Amino acid sequence: MLNIQEEFDECERKGTWRMEFQKINIASHQYDYSTTEAKKEVNKPYNRYRDVSPYNHTRIVLGNGTSDYINASLVTETRANRRYILAQGPLPTTIGHFWQMIWEQKSKAVIMLNNIIEKGTRKCAQYYPVNHSNLQTIQCEQTDLQVSILREDEHSFYTVRTLELKNRKTNESTEVLHLHYTRWPDFGVPKSPEAFLKFLHHVRQTGSLSEDVGPPVIHCSAGIGRSGTFCLVDTCLVLIEKAGHLNGVSVKELLLEMRRCRMGLIQTHDQLRFSYLAILAGARAILDGKGLESLAREVSHSDHTDGEEDAPPPLPRKLKRPHSPGEQDSNDTKTARQEDANDVKSQDHDGNPGTSETELRRRRREEKTRAMQDKLGEIRRVQEPIGNTDKTRPPLPNCKSEQQPNP
Repeated sequence: MLNIQEEFDECERKGTWRMEFQKINIASHQYDYSTTEAKKEVNKPYNRYRDVSPYNHTRIVLGNGTSDYINASLVTETRANRRYILAQGPLPTTIGHFWQMIWEQKSKAVIMLNNIIEKGTRKCAQYYPVNHSNLQTIQCEQTDLQVSILREDEHSFYTVRTLELKNRKTNESTEVLHLHYTRWPDFGVPKSPEAFLKFLHHVRQTGSLSEDVGPPVIHCSAGIGRSGTFCLVDTCLVLIEKAGHLNGVSVKELLLEMRRCRMGLIQTHDQLRFSYLAILAGARAILDGKGLESLAREVSHSDHTDGEEDAPPPLPRKLKRPHSPGEQDSNDTKTARQEDANDVKSQDHDGNPGTSETELRRRRREEKTRAMQDKLGEIRRVQEPIGNTDKTRPPLPNCKSEQQPNP
């Protein structure tokens, strides 16, 4: 069995990143888990994309209100003592459901990996309050919750907000961290693994990933690409730190295991390659005894422009290991990477082959339709008075999960 460095070197040398990604898609496409709850007519409007649905056996079940459905999944990795809730970016009609989930699951943090608007397209509703605006408090229509901003700290490529989540009926409140990575393009990768690892280090330092608090809620637009990359890198680095070496940790097997909890995690072969880059860079710091904090350096805005982020990240320095294959010719490496970069094939959220152009056109059509629906919904909400609810909130439950069907 090759270790992580050897797997990376082999894919670089042969230019087989897309092929390896296809193998993962084919293997996970055999999973026969039910998504009947997401497919119900009453729940379809709560799904951002028609091909990204939570499995019944890992979906987060809301404990109050007229619906218990939200497009979010519990992803668990017991060996690393990690639990994550991966969710789609909230829709205007699901903002209340989103904060209800955070309240009920007792999550300490929301990790946001997308921007509200990306390349002129709305990827997510404005579900959180911000400073220096008239949106410093959000009243959640579907629940008795309100969200207010307490503090906001801007870094060069991410922002940390401290929010107060309050139950208006009981007057209970809790603080929730909002950790927002602002320089990660949809279907793309950050320019620098070190910048991403700095963000991961900050998230870890807050204690938001600890097992003694509720699972963090992690989202991008669909809740599978960027979100899946974050979870895969974090989990692999935990396992490497526990083992003290690169052997025995299989990135691809771990990804397949995570896909049993939420479909389609990691959307492109570039995201798979970036995961390896970040894991190797983080492992180098950990195994050298320096820790991720040694990579926690500020990256200027000029290092993270949208145009530059589409370029492949730089190769990491190789980790020392026994029986290491010889250095490959730099021209071969360049050719392999160029061939992989020139391959424009992509996948849809279910893992089916398709061109990236076709996928992007489909996504844009869906997003335009959704934007129009959002505008119409906003007009209706302005015209209609908001009713008061007298429903009593039950005790805060732990994560519910339904019986896992046989695969």
